[in-house]
Amino acid sequence: MGELLLGEPPTGEAPLIVSLRLDPASFARLDALRRAHFPAERNHLSAHLTLFHALPGAAEAEVAANLATLAAATPPMPLDFPGLRSLGRGVAVTVDSLPLVKLRGLLAGAWHGWLGPQDRQGWRPHVTVQNKVAPAAARTLLAALEQGFAPWSGRGEGLLLWRYRGGPWAAAGEFPFLGERAAG
Repeated sequence: MGELLLGEPPTGEAPLIVSLRLDPASFARLDALRRAHFPAERNHLSAHLTLFHALPGAAEAEVAANLATLAAATPPMPLDFPGLRSLGRGVAVTVDSLPLVKLRGLLAGAWHGWLGPQDRQGWRPHVTVQNKVAPAAARTLLAALEQGFAPWSGRGEGLLLWRYRGGPWAAAGEFPFLGERAAG
C-alpha cells in the first residue's frame, strides 16, 4: 500500500465527511428505515455510515489521495448488521466489521492532527435511522423495530468523500475498494 499523506492542519473551507459505500441491498433497506422514521423536516440525507464527521476542507486533495491509496489496496469488506441501539434521541442499526474498524483506525492515526472532538472519541459503527426526536418517541420506535428485526450481512464497497455545507452533503469523491480478496 502507498503511504498516506499528512500535511499541516489546514483551516478555512467547508469540512469534509467520509462515509462507507454500502452494498445496494443494505443501502436500500437502511434508507427505507431512515425515510420512514427520521423526522422529514430534518432528513436531508440518505442512509449513511459515517467514518469521519469533520476533516478540514482545505485538506481535500490530501484526504482524497489518502482515500484513493487505501481503497485501491482494500477488498470489499464484510459487514454484519446484528441489531439496533438507542441513541437517546434516536435509533441506529449497529454494524460489526473488524476490517472496517481497522481501516478507520488506520485513517484516524494518519489524520490524528486533523480530528475534532467528535472524530477523536470512541467509534461505534452504525447507521442512524432516527434522530432528534423526544427520548420517549425514540424508545417507542426502538421497541417496535426490535419486534421484527432480523440481522443480516452485507458488504462495504468503498469510501465516499463529501463536503458539508450546512444541509445536504455535496459529493466530493468516490473510492471503490479494488484490492484482491484474501484466499480462504
